[in-house]
Amino acid sequence: MRAAAKTQRLTDTVSEVVANFTEWLDVYGEKSWDYQSFFAGPISGRAKALYYRSGFIGTVAVAPMIFCEAFLPSGRRLFHHRLRFPIADAHYAMGFTFLYEATGDFSQLEKAVQFLTELKKSRCQQFKEYCWGYPFDWVCRGGVIKQETPLITTTPYVYEAFLQVCELEPRDEWKRILESIARHAAVDIKDFRTSETASSCSYTPSDEGGVINAAAYRAFLLTSASKVLSNADYWKIAERNLNFVLEKQSRDGSWPYAVDGVRDFVDHFHTCFVMKALAKIQSLTGDEACEEALLKGLNYYLNNLFADDGLPKPFSKAPRLTVYKRELYDCAECINLCLLLRNRFPQLEATLKTVVAAILRDWVKPDGSFRSRKLHLGWDNVPMHRWGQSQMFRSLAYYLCEMKKTKKLKAETHLEDGRQKTKDGGFAGESCDTNEIK
Repeated sequence: MRAAAKTQRLTDTVSEVVANFTEWLDVYGEKSWDYQSFFAGPISGRAKALYYRSGFIGTVAVAPMIFCEAFLPSGRRLFHHRLRFPIADAHYAMGFTFLYEATGDFSQLEKAVQFLTELKKSRCQQFKEYCWGYPFDWVCRGGVIKQETPLITTTPYVYEAFLQVCELEPRDEWKRILESIARHAAVDIKDFRTSETASSCSYTPSDEGGVINAAAYRAFLLTSASKVLSNADYWKIAERNLNFVLEKQSRDGSWPYAVDGVRDFVDHFHTCFVMKALAKIQSLTGDEACEEALLKGLNYYLNNLFADDGLPKPFSKAPRLTVYKRELYDCAECINLCLLLRNRFPQLEATLKTVVAAILRDWVKPDGSFRSRKLHLGWDNVPMHRWGQSQMFRSLAYYLCEMKKTKKLKAETHLEDGRQKTKDGGFAGESCDTNEIK
């Protein structure tokens, strides 16, 4: 009884926090800075490219941006401007859809549809099929990925958003968009054979693959599309990407970011990305290999990617010195993973409650938005839609939706137990009146 009351108090607080966040979002707007704002402009972008090419000189070039990131987060506005991010719009669309499912308030679904409308506008126009990327030039180790280059780490979220809304309110237009997204993932994203049964995939239509979470994303999208669109060919592609993810799991249960021998770091949210994809594929297919990988992965995850206080830490194996101690994004993805898997792995229930309680206690700002990062000294309070705000909103809305389902299931079970006792001849006075179950 005490546990149920505590859970209800937590749920009520989450509901209040989510409501306040939606009010903040209306005022703040749907564009924001980003953690990459420091390097999204032409000058700072060249400095970052120099950092990847040249050790000391490159370090000197990026030092001002790194200093601001660590000690003056609001300095982002000196380097770039606020942007609209498709990946954030997808998360907001899913979040408002979860709120509709949790509350029955149709205005929440209308809000989700508004974000889908924005996503139709922000697709990568130079591609025939529907796909999405970043609205800035992304300087990374392999070079510059130009803005509006499709990313297989962004497009699946948009697919999920359209699918989630379409399942509640079917429209032919949305189904056509889902079909187009699936064609893009199957054709424009390339495969690279890694074994007799496995293939990695490209991150964009033009790179050489090897990133594990990219293959996991694509495997999930095409597995889902094979079911939703009744296309067995999509599963053939997805299965090879899935096998790549399974084959590249380390003996200790972890996954490195990539298999190129350079980007071998293990971090929190990319680990969540991989396990979320496996969990969704397992739910769709019943694949036993996914279940085994999840069991090994969760063991590593819980033992290596949490601090002593039970909260997510960014890395178990860091690629470099970091300027922050904790990340909102990590917490959001932790909540998502726990909600997906808690019924199969009950030990995640305690992790879920710990992380949600910590967010409500320490990360909610007076204006209704969330802190973005806990730095070594102080906080990064700059709201970044792509880097934590939208993900945390979606995860808390998902939490409310799941708590409603759990409460309904318990009520139905209680009612059925009462009916069974009455049927068996006794305890008639304890049969449930549905009007008393709220």
